Amino acid sequence: MRLALIATGGTIAGTGAQDSYTAATLGAESLLGAVQELRRLADWHIEQPFALDSRDIEPAHWLQLAACIQGQIDDPAIDGIVVTHGTDTLEETAFALHLLLPAGKPVVLTAAMRPATSLSSDGPLNLLQAACVALSPAARNQGVLVVANDAVIAAHDLVKQHTHAVDALQSRAGRGLAGSVLGESVSMRLCTQAARTALLQAADGALPKPESLPRVDILYAHAGAAPDLIDACVTAGAAGIVLALSGHGSIPASWRAAIAKALSQGVHIVRASRVAAGGVRPQTNEDDAATGCIAAGDRTAQQARVLLLLALHCKQAERLGELFATL
Repeated sequence: MRLALIATGGTIAGTGAQDSYTAATLGAESLLGAVQELRRLADWHIEQPFALDSRDIEPAHWLQLAACIQGQIDDPAIDGIVVTHGTDTLEETAFALHLLLPAGKPVVLTAAMRPATSLSSDGPLNLLQAACVALSPAARNQGVLVVANDAVIAAHDLVKQHTHAVDALQSRAGRGLAGSVLGESVSMRLCTQAARTALLQAADGALPKPESLPRVDILYAHAGAAPDLIDACVTAGAAGIVLALSGHGSIPASWRAAIAKALSQGVHIVRASRVAAGGVRPQTNEDDAATGCIAAGDRTAQQARVLLLLALHCKQAERLGELFATL
């Protein structure tokens, strides 16, 4: 069996004290060399497209990483792909890759909450278990998966729930895990929807290029939030805005005029919620047909931004309602 390891930095490749470390200092070879069992499991192809603290990862990096992974998917000698990443923006990268890559070979992301040099670092076991999942036949055709702390999590359900606990990466409330790992034994529980996204149909399956990515902002609603926040995003050139609203995507009365103005100027607006679970359903709590907004469905605000950004980049603006309803 042969796996590809694609390293991108993050805490899993960090060194220093647990409360004051530097991320992304170790290369892919060091990560692989730290876990002897990995060489027993498979032969390895190694790539490192960049080495970053994931707080600094941008949408262009999603496309760069997707192209790198696609190359390994297309290589018949590769049985699965493992990607190391930081936890801060892992949920965004994982969801972007889920939208951009085809189902088939396992693509498994992993990360760590403790740097490699800390006492009881979680990175080595997470990496080993990610490799086990990437080799598992049950992981094929599941879309992008994330492995951490014995859990297998579908990319579209992933959330970071804690700032420093080792079980920070979890599946959203009410969604359940895609599977689990005990030692090196993999058990898959849920079959995720993982067909290639319709976002790429217009490009005949080719990955989009990173040039001229649109600006899409997230605005977090709070008591007394000023409507000029929306105006500022529009003035700055936002092609889309995701509103992380209270409750079931409730729009403050003071924001309605600014939203209508933004929509009239061609800016796409998605209603998401700042609430952890439940999502925002179309035509619920707001008349989306009348306002022109799009409900985020089960997507978090972060995921809604990823979908909106990639859809606009792929010239799929006319299908936004359908994409948010079905993906």
